[in-house]
Amino acid sequence: MTHARLITPVLVAGCVILMASFAIRASFGVFQIPIAEEFGWARAEFSMAIALQNLAWGIGQPIFGTIAERLGDRRAIVLGALLYAAGLVLSAFATTPLAHQALEFIIGFGIAGTGFGVILAIVGRAASDENRSMALAIATAAGSMGQVIGPPTAEALMAIMPWQSVFIVFACAILMVLLCLPFISSANPASRTELEESLGQVLTRAFRDPSYTLIFVGFFSCGYQLGFITAHFPAFVTEVCGPIAPGGLLHGMGITTTSALGAVSIAVIGLANIGGTLAAGWLGNRYARKNLLALIYFARTIVAAWFILTPMTPGSVLIFALLMGSLWLATVPLTSGLVAYIYGLRYMGTLYGVIFFSHQLGSFLGVWLGGQLYDIYGSYEVVWWVGVGVGAFSALVHLPVRERPMVVAAPA
Repeated sequence: MTHARLITPVLVAGCVILMASFAIRASFGVFQIPIAEEFGWARAEFSMAIALQNLAWGIGQPIFGTIAERLGDRRAIVLGALLYAAGLVLSAFATTPLAHQALEFIIGFGIAGTGFGVILAIVGRAASDENRSMALAIATAAGSMGQVIGPPTAEALMAIMPWQSVFIVFACAILMVLLCLPFISSANPASRTELEESLGQVLTRAFRDPSYTLIFVGFFSCGYQLGFITAHFPAFVTEVCGPIAPGGLLHGMGITTTSALGAVSIAVIGLANIGGTLAAGWLGNRYARKNLLALIYFARTIVAAWFILTPMTPGSVLIFALLMGSLWLATVPLTSGLVAYIYGLRYMGTLYGVIFFSHQLGSFLGVWLGGQLYDIYGSYEVVWWVGVGVGAFSALVHLPVRERPMVVAAPA
């Protein structure tokens, strides 16, 4: 008996694209304080820009999923990379909050074309049934690796050049992913029945299914927590964390300021998530995905509550980063795999893209509320507790999901 290969050129190319896209996307929180201080903006101004980026990413995801399914995966990726690069270059010359907010909206569409919705659909269609869950996990973990290298790279580059130049460097980096296009395959191993169904028919069936609604609602808290932490955690740590002891382990590693600790903590989250995501992919082949998702959201709730109730120290920051990181994107291969399992592969990009809109709506609110409530209360505590509440809610709504394929009778 032969087994299909897990590691394929399609998977490797998808991993490279996701790594580059998410390295840039994860670094925006590092620019929060420098940009606000240079122009004298309130915290909410740049927060709104990042929030709009997340919202545009969510709006663009089903659009790019449909573009990939109708016009081809490669065209969707090219369009996404061009929008991403254009938004970064133009942002380097923007000097008003409104300009940054408009350009971050363009960047959000660029992320949609080079992010999970398009790439996971490509990887999922190219993988065999036995390898699909793990392939999706590996691709998601590659996005986490981007998060590992993105914020520290941005911090290091800003030590030797203005933040505007860093945006230009990042624009060049995202255009380099187009070298991966020859390895992207548009294979579509859908069943005959799936191929004969129209997109409208599939969407109608999904929208009428209560399980699809539950998955949509449940993914909201994932986006809220990830959006808030990515955008605000570096600033949160910079302002609240206790001092880093001279001569200690962190000091010896070159982490001498709370600003550097904030950037490194985002990288630690990404590093821990590599293991967590791969574990989720492995478990997704063996246990009910909906139960694993409920467990992940419950664990996030406990970790977030512990962190806000504990005095913040460099040690507690790193412990939180490790724990939250192990749960960070573990929801993505499970959620995308659940959508593919229940509704089929033919329109996986669009179906997952619609679900992902809920995730990005949560990201928008997490980032925006973070800035708004910080300016009102001078602290992130209220918005943090909202995240704890929505996490518990998501744990509950996944339990009633009916995890079984929606069988449609083939034409006679």
